Amino acid sequence: MPFLKLHAELENMTRMRLMAGVEVPATAVVDRAIDHARHHCEPYLFNHVMRSWLFAARLAQLRERQHDAEVLAVATLLHDVTLNESFAGPRRFEVEAADIARDFARSAGFEERRAQLVWDAVALNSTPSIGLHKEAEVALCTAGIGLDVIGFDYDRLPRETVAGIVSVFPRLAMKRRMSHCFCHIAAHYPGTTYDNFVRDYGERHVPGYAAPSVVDLVDGTPFEE
Repeated sequence: MPFLKLHAELENMTRMRLMAGVEVPATAVVDRAIDHARHHCEPYLFNHVMRSWLFAARLAQLRERQHDAEVLAVATLLHDVTLNESFAGPRRFEVEAADIARDFARSAGFEERRAQLVWDAVALNSTPSIGLHKEAEVALCTAGIGLDVIGFDYDRLPRETVAGIVSVFPRLAMKRRMSHCFCHIAAHYPGTTYDNFVRDYGERHVPGYAAPSVVDLVDGTPFEE
C-alpha cells in the first residue's frame, strides 16, 4: 500500500469524536453521509438511522468486534433513504437504497470491496437471518438497526447508553410513522413485498393486499413434475 494512502487511512482511524456518548469516526465521508441522510430522510427517520448507527458502533465496542467504521457508518446512515411515500420500486426498498448507498460510497472514494460491503449491509438490514452471519460491518449494521426497530439485543447495551442516545435523537412516533410507510409500500407496490417483512404489514393492515407467493412460483415452474 502506498505510504500516503496508508497514512491517510491511519489518520482516519484515529480521528474520533463523541456523539451521544458513543465514540464514532469523525471523517469527511461520515459527515457527508450524515448530511445526505438528513437531506433525504424525514426527521423521525433521520433520528432512527442516527440511533441505529450509534447502537451499532457501541455494540461493536462492547463485543470488541474489529470492523471498518466508515463502512458501518455509511451503510447504517443511508439504509432507509428510500423508505418514504415517494417510493416507486421497482425492487424492494432495501435494494433500491443499497444501490444509492453504494453509489455514494464509490463517489466518496471507497474501493470496490468496501462499496460492496455497504451494499450488502443495506440490502440485508431487514433480513437478520442472513445479515447477522455475514461480515462484521454487515452484521453490526443489521444489529444496530434491529435494536432500534424491534429491540434486538436491547439488553446488551447499558440502560444509560440507550437513554442517552434516545435523548439526543428522540423517536418522534417512529413506530406509527414507519408502519405507515410499510403499509404504503404494501398497498401500492405489493410486488416488492412477497419475500420480505413488509408482507406482514400488508396482511395485517392493508385491505385487499395480495402479493406473489413462493408456493405459487414453485407450483408454476415450467416443468412436468
